[in-house]
Amino acid sequence: MKTMKMMMMIVVLVLSGVSAYVPHEAIRISGCSDSDGEEMFGLDGEELWYADFKLGKGVSLLPSFLDPITYPGGYEVAVAEQQFCRNNLRIDLEAYKFPLERDPPSSHMIFPKDAVELGEKNSLICHVTGFYPAPVAFSWTKNQENATEGTSRNIPFPNNDGTFNQFSTLEFTPELGDIYSCMVEHLALDHPLVRFYDVQMSQPSIGPAVFCGVGLTVGLLGVAAGTFFLVKRNECS
Repeated sequence: MKTMKMMMMIVVLVLSGVSAYVPHEAIRISGCSDSDGEEMFGLDGEELWYADFKLGKGVSLLPSFLDPITYPGGYEVAVAEQQFCRNNLRIDLEAYKFPLERDPPSSHMIFPKDAVELGEKNSLICHVTGFYPAPVAFSWTKNQENATEGTSRNIPFPNNDGTFNQFSTLEFTPELGDIYSCMVEHLALDHPLVRFYDVQMSQPSIGPAVFCGVGLTVGLLGVAAGTFFLVKRNECS
């Protein structure tokens, strides 16, 4: 991992096990950059808890049917960690004169969560990866109008190379002809990245059905021909 990434964002990986035979990977991200900060706990690639500095509280991400994780004083600890991190970052930048490293996103995709059916509720997912530092800013449109209702985003998650990935979702009900867009902004980009998704319902192809029908017909003819010659052979005998 590059020196600047090590300095600006601390990622702690811990290998643990529920039993001697079932290893799990726990992760804690505690770090800051010149634009944002993050405090998060995860397990096996899934986020469990994070500090939401805009809402001023800790957020548990476990499903409702599971017992929630309680972290008494966790948000207050996260705020203190941010102050400590920013002080260290300022001192390191002044002492070592490192340039602020910035990597633009290497991939940006938009796709539906489930198979699209007109009139049925669904979600669009906008996924971005390969960027540094975190986070990216998302914005959605529907038919060129800003869309904010039904949107959400996760907190940035680290990749193995020290960059991050992040996604945003938009709840939508597909209607033929609707066009959606997801715009991503990042410190390393000269201009925003935009991806579009238009609702289309393609007609099912008749090719496979015709092929299967022909194959079935040929198969039945083969069975009939085989039966005919078998009967003739028995008569000759």
